[in-house]
Amino acid sequence: MLGKKPLLYILILFSVLIGTLVDLGESVDANETGAGSLVYVIPIEKEVERGLEAFLSRATEEATDEGADHIVFEINTPGGRVDSAEEIAGILQNLEVETTSFIVNQALSAGSYIALNTDNIYMVPTATMGSSGIITQDGNAADQKAQSAWLASMRSAAESKDRDPLYAAAMADPSIDLPEYGASEGQYLTLDANSAIEVEYAQGIVENRVELLHELGLSDATVVETETTLAEEVARFLTNPVVIPILLSVASIGLILELFSPGFGIPGIMGIVSLLLFFYGHIIAGLAGMEAIVLLVIGMVLIIAEFYVSGGIVGALGIGAVIGSLFMSGYDLGHMSISIGIAFLVAVILAVILIRRIGMDKGVFRKVILKDQVTTDQGYVSSENRLELIGLEGIAVTPLRPSGSGVFEEERLDVISEGGFIDENMRIKIVKVEGVRIVVREI
Repeated sequence: MLGKKPLLYILILFSVLIGTLVDLGESVDANETGAGSLVYVIPIEKEVERGLEAFLSRATEEATDEGADHIVFEINTPGGRVDSAEEIAGILQNLEVETTSFIVNQALSAGSYIALNTDNIYMVPTATMGSSGIITQDGNAADQKAQSAWLASMRSAAESKDRDPLYAAAMADPSIDLPEYGASEGQYLTLDANSAIEVEYAQGIVENRVELLHELGLSDATVVETETTLAEEVARFLTNPVVIPILLSVASIGLILELFSPGFGIPGIMGIVSLLLFFYGHIIAGLAGMEAIVLLVIGMVLIIAEFYVSGGIVGALGIGAVIGSLFMSGYDLGHMSISIGIAFLVAVILAVILIRRIGMDKGVFRKVILKDQVTTDQGYVSSENRLELIGLEGIAVTPLRPSGSGVFEEERLDVISEGGFIDENMRIKIVKVEGVRIVVREI
């Protein structure tokens, strides 16, 4: 028989073994529900543009630096710029952290492309994704080259995450006929939640974020919500393609009004503030650097210097520097050209109206335009006025048709007849002298 001590040792060993198994079980359960995991939730809202790109770059970098185990992108966007979407896709593809798109309302156009570049897609029951054709700013379809490139990007995004590229292509190509999903030929494909599950684009349908985290096995994870800062929100607004031409037009209006206003007042402040807002938004969005600001300052200095230096070259260089700084800050050469063209047209129209209404004797112009006049009544003459010649008689040494030359008291003078032809060697008489203009009549 065993003694009491060995039995006690066995009981202790058994207790330790049971405790270890319980701890292991709890550890497994905890890992299965995400305890100890870190999840970053990043919103993708409103239009897709360069301001959103800058925000997502900052947010994903922060999540990576903090050691996030999963990043959830809550998507609700009607789409936006293709170039910005492609830059965002590059950010997502380079992430080593697992990513999930949670479509809380819609992921259309560029939004669907962004979703396709994440590892998982979940949708609320009423969510939709797709309708990703390229539309230009005037509401027309883009050219064939742009459409072909975009179609390739959509296919590539789907294939990168092991999704059937057919449906991604149908979202961007209306010629693909998928009537079973409501996309007959001539229509872009838009998937609802059930259809997305059926074609294996979405992994599940959930009601809210809590259900999503449960489906991902992250119910007990620490959740960090990332939001745009005030500066980023302002930048997103100021870099909107619609806002840019408005800002530049307001700047041109303010500066033109200031030229016709006495002193420096509200119009000038309005113009300068508009320019500062333009550059502020583009700097925050990462589109403009200090070199653009330096070029702007140089341009403004040269324009001001033009009012004190004659020639026009300094002013032309200043205008070129300002326009160059705008192009350096823009994210699209074509759009920036249109925006600057609109602002220039507004400035010209306003300048013409002001010149016709109030003239050019106001504001800055009254300091740079010579308004004084000199007249003969005040004793000013452009040249010697030889009134003593009136009445002299002489000979026309050339035909006068009506101008020519004549000799008077051995002095040859350039003369002009009163209007008729006078032949050579005819006798003539000076009847009027107006500066260098000597009028003669045939005797």
